[in-house]
Order: sequence, then structure tokens, then C-alpha cells
Amino acid sequence: MTEEIQVKSSSGNVFADLELANSDELLMKAELVRQISQLIAANNLTQTEAAKLLDIDQPKVSALLHGKFSGFSTDRLFRVLKALGSDVEIRVIATSK
Repeated sequence: MTEEIQVKSSSGNVFADLELANSDELLMKAELVRQISQLIAANNLTQTEAAKLLDIDQPKVSALLHGKFSGFSTDRLFRVLKALGSDVEIRVIATSK
């Protein structure tokens, strides 16, 4: 006997789809971590080299690169991006109702 699989369209935010609290913040942090990961790779940095540059320990770099960013505030992720040579720009866009 086969069960019918229920398919639901994504909202565009996987954290909201999973009904997690603070889903917008989690999505923003995930995007910041994605950028951090790309910068570390683009600069051919090892985790140890990145840790030294970012003034954090290597296990924290590993956690970030594996998507474990709950111990990092948004502000701290901004500082990491800055240390990797990036500027962070925040834009506020009005939504239509």
C-alpha cells in the first residue's frame, strides 16, 4: 500500500517553513554565514588561518562553516565579514500591502 506524499510550496524561508521561532533572523544569519564561507574559500584560508584572522578559535570557524551559528549574534557575523575584507550594507525596503 502506498501513501500519498504531501507536497507544500516553500515560502522562500526554510526556517519559516519549519515553523522555527525567529525565522527571519535565522535566514539572515544563514545568508551571512554563506557569505563568510565563500570568502574563506575564495581566500584559500584553512580553518586555522581563518580563526587567527577572525580572532576566534578554530572549532568556532568549523561550526560556522557547518551551519551551526546559534552562538553568533548578527553583529558578530558582521564583524567577521568586516575582518574578511567586506563591507556590510543594510537596506530597508518598504513592502506594499
